[in-house]
Formats: sequence, structure tokens, C-alpha cells
Amino acid sequence: MNGRSMLCLTQSRGFSDSSRAMGMRNGAKSHHHSKPVSKLYFSFILLLLIFTPRVDSSWWYIGALGARVICDNIPGLVNKQRQLCQQHPDLMQSISEGAKEWIRECQHQFRHHRWNCSTLDRDHTVFGRVMLRSSREAAFVYAISSAGVVYAITRACSQGELKICNCDGNKRGQASDDKGNFDWGGCSDNINYGIKFAKAFVDAREKMVKDARALMNLHNNRCGRMAVKRFMKLECKCHGVSGSCSLRTCWLAMSDFRRTGDYLRKKYNTAIEVTMNQDGTGFMVADKDFKGSTKNELVYVENSPDYCLMDRAAGYLGTAGRVCNKSSRGTDGCEVMCCGRGYDTMRVKRVTKCECKFKWCCAVECKDCEDVVDVHTCKPHKRPDWQDIT
Repeated sequence: MNGRSMLCLTQSRGFSDSSRAMGMRNGAKSHHHSKPVSKLYFSFILLLLIFTPRVDSSWWYIGALGARVICDNIPGLVNKQRQLCQQHPDLMQSISEGAKEWIRECQHQFRHHRWNCSTLDRDHTVFGRVMLRSSREAAFVYAISSAGVVYAITRACSQGELKICNCDGNKRGQASDDKGNFDWGGCSDNINYGIKFAKAFVDAREKMVKDARALMNLHNNRCGRMAVKRFMKLECKCHGVSGSCSLRTCWLAMSDFRRTGDYLRKKYNTAIEVTMNQDGTGFMVADKDFKGSTKNELVYVENSPDYCLMDRAAGYLGTAGRVCNKSSRGTDGCEVMCCGRGYDTMRVKRVTKCECKFKWCCAVECKDCEDVVDVHTCKPHKRPDWQDIT
């Protein structure tokens, strides 16, 4: 069994009993080999089987690989994604950088929540088993990750980093806005190419399966892609006597990714519960009184857990030790964050810059000021092993 076969074995969806049995049979065969090398080889396989999480790997792991992106070695890619990787290796580097960006954005958006978009080191699934649940959180992650690919590819096109694309060539001639006429010029971000490639790459896995989760993921992926396009903005440069702006040259540019993150975070708050329809071709809203459209809304299938206690089997880290805000009544408040378990308070010294002065030319000089602040952290459960049973 070669290295790639072992990887596939540990990553198969559902990890069937027959696959495990086959792996153990092959391992046992090596175990009876007389050479010490074979014994080491069997031990290595066994360690992989024991310690590799039995959940799907994901293309999200590209962000952890960074500059070491090699298509055949990226865990979690389906055949279509691997083909795109081999055809466009420079795009994979952009996706790698984009993955780091959207994960940071996810963690920013949920920094004050019980589930804070925490990632697992050296885990090919990035978020662990928590993403197996078809929850609001999964809906947000799929949307923000899809948006991150659009943003990364579009930016790389405009910056001339990719051979296959560049600026949007369709923005030529004249146009007008509420300020008057202008000439298209500069380098408009090629958002349509970014969306096209993101759809082909990100949706590839979901199109292989026809179930409620696949439909949910495809819908939320699309919402993420469209969110980036929603915040395209017109940027202009004025020409004329003394900057009179009698003539303008304009181009379309993406807004900061934070705007996309903020938008999707609001959509998370209003996400809609859905169920698969009878013929399996789409979904319907669970609330029969719902009258609106789900086209631009995030959707989910299962309610979220409370994320209060650590549950390794389910992938929840719990909130024990999390910093909370004693005076807040929101999700970052100690009462909500700590799930009613109470909190510990400790006094810590904090050093900040103060009394800053501008010094000619051209520096800012500040003093280091110390102050003592109270830091509140959530108490652990009285029986910490109550949920942590694995």
C-alpha cells in the first residue's frame, strides 16, 4: 500500500467498516513479514488509522500548505479539483493565500461567539468534525470560503500574477453615473473570471453527490460568490485644469473583504432552515409561513448545538477559559459566553502606548504606560469529563 493509498483510506466519506477491515488485513499481512522494515511500515499505517480524523478532508487545507502546494499531495481534492490544480498551479497559490484571508475573516466575525471559527493544527479538515453538522456555522463557512476564492483569484488577475487572466477587458468606452459621464480606463477587477473559476473549483465536490447537504453547500457557495460582486465599487481619477474633474477615468474595484465578511455575518443571523423536497432536486423552507425568497439567503438543515462544553467526538472545543465581557449583555458577555457556569477574574498588567507626540521629521514618539485591568474567563464545567468522553 503506497502513501497515496493510505491517504485515500483515511479520507473516504463515512470511512466504511469494509475499508477499515481491508486496511487491517493489508497491515496484518505486513506484520507477519520477517523484515523489521515491514513492522515499522505496519506501525506507521496503524498510527495513521488511529490518529487521522475520520471526516472528509477539504480543499480548505490549501491555506496551510502555502508555497508548498503540489496538486497530487493536497488532501481532500476530488478529481475535478485536482485537474484544475494541475492545469493552473499559479491559481492554487492564490487560493492558498485567499484561504488564510477568509479563515482570518471568519475568526474576526465570530470572535465574540461560543463557536469562534477555531481551526485544528495539522488537520486536513481544518475545522474538524464540527463541519459535519449542516448548521448555520457550516453555512457561513462554505459561503465565506467560496467568497475568499473569488476575492483571491480576482485580485491576482488584476495584479498580473496569473497567465490566464488580467484586467476586465469589457470595460471600454464611455459610461455614466450620478456624477456625469466618464471614460472606462485603468484596470477594472475581473470579478466575472473570479466567480467562474471559483464556481468550477469549489462546487466540484458537491456536484458529485445529490443529497440535502450537497444542495445546501452549493446554495451557500453561490451566496458567497455573489456577496463579493455585490460590493464592487467605482473608483475614478479626475483630469482637467487644477483638478476640476471635467474629465474622469474610472474602473471597477472590489471593496475590502471585510465588507463581504460583515454582509455574510448578517446573513448568518437571518439564515433560513430548509428541508430537501420529495424528488431530491431542491429544498423547501421548513417554516411553512415563510413568504420571501431564499435566493440571497444562507440556508441550513440542522439546528446548531450550544457549543458550551467540549465534545471531542463532535468537534466542539467548549468555552472554558474563553475571555468574556462582564458588562456586556451580548454574545461576548460572561453570562452568555460561559453558559451560566460563572467566570474567574484575574488582574493583569497591560502596557500600552500613550502620550504620543509627533517629532519633526518624521516620527511619532510614545511612552509606555502601564495599567492594571481585570480579565474575566469562563469557568470549566464542574465535571469536565462529562462531555469529553473520547
